[in-house]
Amino acid sequence: MGAVSANSETMWELVDQSAELDKVGTGFTFTEGPIWHPTEHYLLFSDMPGDVRRRYTPGQGVEEVMRPSNKGNGMTYDADLNLIVCEHVTSSLVREHPDGRRETLATHFEGQELNSPNDVIVAPDGAIYFSDPWYGRMPVFGEERERELGWQGVFRIPPGGGDLQLVVERDEFEMPNGLCFSPDRSLMYINDTPNALIKVFDYNAADGSLSNGRLFADGIGSGVIEEGIPDGMKCDERGNIWVTGPGGVWVFNTAGQHIGTVNVPENVGNLTWGGEDWHTLFMPSSTSLYTLRTTVGPQREPYMG
Repeated sequence: MGAVSANSETMWELVDQSAELDKVGTGFTFTEGPIWHPTEHYLLFSDMPGDVRRRYTPGQGVEEVMRPSNKGNGMTYDADLNLIVCEHVTSSLVREHPDGRRETLATHFEGQELNSPNDVIVAPDGAIYFSDPWYGRMPVFGEERERELGWQGVFRIPPGGGDLQLVVERDEFEMPNGLCFSPDRSLMYINDTPNALIKVFDYNAADGSLSNGRLFADGIGSGVIEEGIPDGMKCDERGNIWVTGPGGVWVFNTAGQHIGTVNVPENVGNLTWGGEDWHTLFMPSSTSLYTLRTTVGPQREPYMG
């Protein structure tokens, strides 16, 4: 089996048929949360069970940059290149400034502690959206403890800060996880891990609200962790959705059709694009970090400049 399997010829517009998977680091526990620094050209990624954050620099390899890391998971940058981190142990969303200053952005909703922020994105206006399943209250991936909320939501922090806003119904998802915008910012995609599906919502840039939630794709495996699950998710510059699933990374076109799969020999936790030309796909996959060159790049996010 090659690095990529195509269900449609359009898959070959996104990645060359001769592209090969490259393992650039290994020996980890369970990797997640990759984010590429646009000016310093390195990748940060999380290892939740290992309670460590690592940095991969092309040509130099992998090194530890934080231990313990509060079992951090999803990460992104804001437009000022501050690092925003979902922390499992603290049930918090935090902002780390380049000078080392740490700022807590969210810990509670309506007086109850969040479950465990999981993945995070930033809107063009600076608003922050994050998913809040309770994986970080489970053994291994977090710190086992009782939940306070009793449901799993997706939240928004307004530009400049302020009270958390719940942007989906409380029972909308069993375990909301990966989330991403469409290139024109008219849509937001959110996946539900145990239900093995992706929903899409209309995004109102004026007030940051989501509406008209509907099914985009389902049957992305059976939701069983051991076989590979919908977890991390990104949108490319053409509007295709790349999401982790059984056997690697599944690619869906804008109509929700599964057009191909990046075949990875380990379960993939998340993905992101990076490299100086933004055409290297990074896939933290259980014990290893893999890369694949693509002919398509990511939809542009605020931190990309």
